[in-house]
Amino acid sequence: MVPTMGYLHAGHASLLAAGRERADKLALSVFVNPSQFGPNEDFARYPRDPERDAAVAEAAGVDVMFMPEPGAMYPPGYATWVDVPDLAKGLCGASRPGHFRGVATVVAKLFLLALPSMAFFGQKDWQQLAILKRLARDLGFPVEIIGLPTVREPDGLALSSRNVYLSEAERAQAPALQEGLRLLRDWVQSGQTGAAELTARLRAWYGQRIPLGGLDYLEIVDPDSLAPLDHVGDKALAAVAMRFGRTRLIDNLLVGRG
Repeated sequence: MVPTMGYLHAGHASLLAAGRERADKLALSVFVNPSQFGPNEDFARYPRDPERDAAVAEAAGVDVMFMPEPGAMYPPGYATWVDVPDLAKGLCGASRPGHFRGVATVVAKLFLLALPSMAFFGQKDWQQLAILKRLARDLGFPVEIIGLPTVREPDGLALSSRNVYLSEAERAQAPALQEGLRLLRDWVQSGQTGAAELTARLRAWYGQRIPLGGLDYLEIVDPDSLAPLDHVGDKALAAVAMRFGRTRLIDNLLVGRG
């Protein structure tokens, strides 16, 4: 199964291709999940193109495409939620309270409906991936959660359905998100390991290279527990979120010395 919010791009297609290669039957869900959007977020204007999504699904060899309406997933009186609070409290969870509760709940419902043996997600949403792995483990879902590498534009910008919101000037600056993370990794490899110093240096670099962006967060965390790190050791993940107007982009990179 590949759960998505639709407006499919090459990143989603890569997940579908992996599923088609490994599974006998491939299911795709397309559902813009209202419970993971905050009151001032972009649920109403989130891009939707179900006809194009169906064409992508057919080209990928999808066997079942599930496109429910919100009322089918959250009928009147719905009051049950799934939460993974320890992994959801930092990074995107700090500025989007309730977001990952909505993600965990809808994915749990999708897993119960489809009973997949495997589910495929992109690593761009690293925190989401960690939460869903914990969810499946803790609740005993018989599903393997598989994270696949982020698919990028030629200039390095991570593919996202929200990229269509960027102005021409914002789009020109956005690839520097990943460029900065790669710089931080280079600084680590050259011997600088203090997380506070590394993030301060990159914040200054972002300020010069991405003047149209507003930094939401820049943190170095353990890739499994998502706990903030004081120093970069063998395992570390640098994660960033930045706003361009009302558009919020995220990216990450493994920067550990191992």
